[in-house]
Order: sequence, then C-alpha cells, then structure tokens
Amino acid sequence: MTADHALKDLREKLGELNDVAAALSILHWDQQTYMPPKAGEGRGKQIATLSALRHRMFVSSEISDLLSELRGSIDSLAPDDRVLVEETAYDFDRATKLPEKFVQELAQTESDAFEAWVKAKKGSNFSLFQPHLEKLVDLQRQKSDYLGYEGDPYNALLEIYERGMTAEKVAEVFTAIGKAQGDLVHAISESTQLHFPWLDQEWKQKGQWDFGMKILADIGYDLQAGRQDLSEHPFTTTFGFHDVRVTTRVHEDDLFSALMSTLHEGGHALYEQGFLEKDARTPLAEAPSLGIHESQSRMWENMVGRSLPFWEHYLPDLKTAFPGQLDSVTAQDVYRAINRVQRSLIRVEADECTYNLHIILRFELERAMLSGDLKVADLPGAWNEKMMKYLGVDVPDDAHGCLQDVHWSSASFGYFPTYALGNLYAAQLFEKIQEQIPNLWEGIGSGDFKPLLQWLREKVHCHGRRLTTPEIIRSATGSDLESGPYIEYLKKKYEPLYGIS
Repeated sequence: MTADHALKDLREKLGELNDVAAALSILHWDQQTYMPPKAGEGRGKQIATLSALRHRMFVSSEISDLLSELRGSIDSLAPDDRVLVEETAYDFDRATKLPEKFVQELAQTESDAFEAWVKAKKGSNFSLFQPHLEKLVDLQRQKSDYLGYEGDPYNALLEIYERGMTAEKVAEVFTAIGKAQGDLVHAISESTQLHFPWLDQEWKQKGQWDFGMKILADIGYDLQAGRQDLSEHPFTTTFGFHDVRVTTRVHEDDLFSALMSTLHEGGHALYEQGFLEKDARTPLAEAPSLGIHESQSRMWENMVGRSLPFWEHYLPDLKTAFPGQLDSVTAQDVYRAINRVQRSLIRVEADECTYNLHIILRFELERAMLSGDLKVADLPGAWNEKMMKYLGVDVPDDAHGCLQDVHWSSASFGYFPTYALGNLYAAQLFEKIQEQIPNLWEGIGSGDFKPLLQWLREKVHCHGRRLTTPEIIRSATGSDLESGPYIEYLKKKYEPLYGIS
C-alpha cells in the first residue's frame, strides 16, 4: 500500500470516529439541557455503548496497520500529513492501553454519577453522590495505572488535558501565583470596600438572555453554526465544523452571571469555529490542550468583558434590556461593580483575584483523593477547611461546597489546573496583543472586535494540534509560559480600583 493510499484510508477512519464522537457529544449535550428526568438510565446505556464502540473502532487492527505503514514512511510525508499521523499515533498508543471493558464501565459510571450529582446538589446532600465518587476515584486510579506515569499517578490524568505538564510543575506555578494573589486579595480586603446598591434588583431572564445573545453575535460567534441554551453548568460542545454550541445559566438576582458565562463559553466557541475547515473530522481540528482553550474563554470574559471600554460601548444596550433599572448608572459604575473583589463560595462566580485560589484548592483535593491521602467520605470537611485557609469563608452546605462543580461527576480529574494555566496563557497573549494592535481599546470601545479575533485566528486558532501549547505561546509571544504577565495584569487593574499603592 502506498503512503497516499494509507493516508486516504486513515482520514476516512478518523472521520468515522469523529462522527461517533459527535453522536456522543449530542447525547451528553441533551443530557444537560433537554433530556426528560426519567431518561437518565437509558441515556447511560446509550453513552456506554457508543463509548465502547468508538474505542473499539479506534484501537482496531485496521488503524494499527495504517499507522504502522505511515510511521515507516513518516519522513516522506508533507508537514500537515506528518503531524496528523504523529498526533493520531499518540492518541492511538494511549487508547490501546485502556481495555474496552474498562472504557465501557467508566462511561456508564460517569453517566450514573452525573445523575446522582444533580440530585445531590439540588438536595445539598453529599452522601447521595459519595458512593459514585468513590467508584470514580477508584476507576481513575486504574486509568492512571493503565496509561502509565512517572512519579505521581496524577500525572497520567493531567497529561490527558495538558500534555507535557506534571503535578510537580503545576504545584510550583500554583505556589508562586497563590502567594501573589493571596497578598493582593489581603491588601484589597484591608482597603475601602465597594458597594453597589443598584445591583440589588430583579433582572429578568429575557433581558439577560437577549443582551447575552447580542454580545455573542458581536464578538464574532457564528449563530448560523451554533446556538445557546440553558444548563445547570455552562459548557461548550462541538458536533461538527459548522455546529459549535454553548450553554449558560441565568440567575435573576445576579445581573452579570449569565453574561460572563456567555462571554466565557463564547471564547471557547470562537476557538472551535476558528479551526481550518480542511482539518475537519481529524485530530488537527482540536486544541493541543485545555489550558490554551481556557486562555481564549478567559480573555474574552475577563480582559475584554470586564474592561471599561467594553462597558462604555455596551451600557446603552444594557439599559435598553432593563428599562428604568439603570438610568443613573455610568460605565464607570459598571466597571467597578463587575470587577468587585470578594471572597466567594462559588468558583464560576469568583472574581479574577480569587479565582485561581479556588483552582489551587481543587487541585490539592483531587490529587489527595487519587493518592489515597484523602478519603472521599472526608471530602466535604477537607473542602471546608481549605476554603477557610485560602479564601477565609465558611461553607454553609454541600451545594455551595464540594458539590458545586460537575467535573468530578464526569471523572475529569486533572482538568481543574487547566483553568488557572489558561489565565496565565491569556495574560501572556493579551500583553502581546496590546503591543501589536495599537488601536485595540478604541476598537473594543466602539464594539469592533474584528482585529482581536483576527489576531487570535492567525496566532492561536488556525494551528489546531499542529503546534503544542508551549509552541503556540512561544510563537505568539516570543517567550515560554510565565506567571509575571498575569500578576502584573491583576495589579495594574485592581490596585487603582481599590486605591492600593
């Protein structure tokens, strides 16, 4: 078989795998949006069956033979084809380490755990979720053993989401930013606190929804190739090159929660819509890590959506969405309110200064559960202790504590650190963006996001998995990952807001 023939066959196989993965994504999306309450058990079986089928298709002898053929002629392949083979081989080698029975059991357990988590969170009762989490932790230990690792078993799971990163490196970075952000939060807590009585109103869902949809369209999200829906936990999912969907949640006592979630997920969706069409249905139409993906959502949510120029442009639209409720409010008022720093219980509603502290807490807890240093039964107490240590807040119940996130119900151990890494990547990229787009803020202040989106398309999105995350950061900024730009960004923004010298 010639290399060209083998490549053609491999692309066809990868396309079929992508189609099955898309079907799985649709099932997961429906489970979190429109699925009727009694459908959970059947949905779990469907997800388990398709997960096992996809795994079986991927680790088949046909794909193994094609990869063997192409690995033997790797030097003769065109650059894009070489990367496609190398990335597929990387995925294949890891997938073949997982037995099909294990993949099916894990998928079924995750589906059952999600249903239990929803009930446990609604009732604020960790005991309903505990046995499911215990089983998931055990399965994650097995997964680490199957995949193999050096040093910490957590490294095997972290590799799934942030390739090349280790628990030791994460801990080192977290020590640095944890101290810097802790010092900043302490200084802010000692300063004059900001109060915004005008926020204490009812903000109707329709107004929040319509305003968020306008922002989505304005930043460049293609609503002909996507949609927004409601879910318990906001997320972004991709079914195909022209079908990238987002969800948000609306609280009528919180003016900004839905909008920030919409901007955050919109950033993810712009990345997914920015891959090259020629890469569709292949691993090249994917981000190289979740950290770089998170950098895009964080940039749009925080660096753009929490900026003064953004609100100088959009406050009139917000006033239109809520007639009579914001008549005396200025853009400066909104800017100060949306950047208020306060020690909070909920990660997804945390401000920029405290957000990474929430991530450090979760990293330490899931690493301890995986190693066996922390029993699952003791998670609520350990959570509450660390919330007091890092954020100085008392946790009133499990729903506002260890049950607030969906991640552990989907066995996403190793995922949380990518949020904090995404913040660091975003700051480093945005520092360079401001250098290279001189009129960036004037554009944002007039609602023109095209220069920013085009920069991201050219420097980040188009690469897919052609470049690793470190390579993207180095190519776009000229430097390796640094924590300095993020800490400097926070200080430059928040010290003037709170009068800290």
